[in-house]
Amino acid sequence: MSVLPLVFTSGWASGINAYAVILLLGVFGATGLSDDVPESLQRPDVLIAAGVLFLCEAVADKIPYVDSVWDTVHTVIRPVSGAVVGALLAGQSGSLSDLAAGAIGGSTALASHTVKAGTRMAVNTSPEPMSNFVLSTAEDLGVGGIVTFAMFHPEAAAIIAAVLLVLGLILLFLLVRRIRRFLRRRAQRREERRLARAVPPP
Repeated sequence: MSVLPLVFTSGWASGINAYAVILLLGVFGATGLSDDVPESLQRPDVLIAAGVLFLCEAVADKIPYVDSVWDTVHTVIRPVSGAVVGALLAGQSGSLSDLAAGAIGGSTALASHTVKAGTRMAVNTSPEPMSNFVLSTAEDLGVGGIVTFAMFHPEAAAIIAAVLLVLGLILLFLLVRRIRRFLRRRAQRREERRLARAVPPP
């Protein structure tokens, strides 16, 4: 069976929560529930690091504005993680070249990361924090559910991931105006802070 559906799904999930993907795949491989997971993802040090970083993301991702900073930092990390996981999965199965799998995983991760980061900017325009918590929890559960589903039904999971990605891109397009307003407001706050620091105390 081609590993392409699993590569695509893991790339989509990596764009939302790369550490959860690595942790879940590693656990599935280490427990013997799947033979498709490379040994490098099953190593105890990798699982511990992924678990700690997943907990850090679970907290940071639920705090307004902190989540946007976290997303900015992970603009490179998530696509690279999606590419590496895709290449490792391809190398394990031998049904797809490592380069092609890395390109698919990385580009899919970049697209889903863009949706996640843009949606969070729009959500942060709301003054109440519950929307961040609810959205972050839904993302965590969604990533966990789809990656788990992909281990047993990769083609169906890839279709679900593709539909969610397309819907996310459409939603992001509709939220562009709100995101621009958020960016302008953030730039204005930075300028106000800069001017406040430039004014000497009386």
